Amino acid sequence: MTTTPESAINDTRKAELLSTTVEHIDIRTFDARPIVDAMAKMSFTSRDLARATDIYNQMLADRDCTIFLVVAGSTSAGGCMDLYAELVRSNMVDGIIATGASIVDMDFFEGLGHKHYQALEVPDDNTLRSLLIDRIYDTYIDEEDLQNVDHTIAEIADALEPKPYSSRAFIREMGKYLVEHGKKDNSLVKLAYEHDVPIFCPAFVDSSAGFGLVKHQVDAMKAGRPYMVLDAIADFRELTDIKIKAGVTGLLMIGGGVPKNFVQDTVVCAEILGHDDVQVHKYAVQITVADVRDGACSSSTLQEAASWGKVNTAIEQMVFAEAGSVMPLLASDAWHRGHRKGQEPRRWAKLFENAAANQG
Repeated sequence: MTTTPESAINDTRKAELLSTTVEHIDIRTFDARPIVDAMAKMSFTSRDLARATDIYNQMLADRDCTIFLVVAGSTSAGGCMDLYAELVRSNMVDGIIATGASIVDMDFFEGLGHKHYQALEVPDDNTLRSLLIDRIYDTYIDEEDLQNVDHTIAEIADALEPKPYSSRAFIREMGKYLVEHGKKDNSLVKLAYEHDVPIFCPAFVDSSAGFGLVKHQVDAMKAGRPYMVLDAIADFRELTDIKIKAGVTGLLMIGGGVPKNFVQDTVVCAEILGHDDVQVHKYAVQITVADVRDGACSSSTLQEAASWGKVNTAIEQMVFAEAGSVMPLLASDAWHRGHRKGQEPRRWAKLFENAAANQG
């Protein structure tokens, strides 16, 4: 009697669990305008979403408005990845502030050809660990694929001149890498590189990028050579520079936390730098499931942020909903109304390339 090796059993079990990929929604394939229009005549979260969608459309219709997409949480892994990519491709956002996980563990991860998987069942998490499967609620990631991302990040860092980089500058190198070696055209990081849309991750190393950059630094130290470093101050300075030059700005925020507070703080930072005429963010939408019982709302509510001189309370809307269930409606509505069609892209990433050229 022969027995099946445990490794083969584990491989079979892992294949079973990673058998159904997450399919990202395509906002071009359905027109959400009728349902959003109908929701505007309802109450509760439905009406909130309709008003938030209207505010986003106001941002798009305002020819002077620079729009920041602000992303925290796991909606990219959960099926909104192509949605965000389409906003870049269609010139519907001008800058991105996000968590490192959204950019690295999710988008760059799929840009390298890896997938997220639906958890059709959730066994004991210790079992998942033994199979090298990571879990995000009801979504799986193959840990071995994620480690490939870690090593790729280290490879990119190794190839750079050893000097300080903002997260924006490093993510731009990631986009360039995907243009040359990527496996997915519809990657936010890749499209942002191609369309000169800057991406900022104020907590960049809180992701797989952190593991790769630590490896880069440790390997360089062992070899006695210099290494690149991330400059968090440059992140703040660069984003504030965009805010100063942009004038009118709008925020489309999914989740909250560090990205949300970071982009709002640019107004205060500009004032500290002597720009007393800087405008608060004129438009603001936040989609979140956080609340204020802990003294915040995954960073301050939009109304509260007005007391700090960050946002305009006249054109803002909080939507208390799981973003993956409402963002497809908001984005599809705005895409089909097409307020930005024919408008010249702002290409804010060029601002820093031109500055570097002038310094050189």
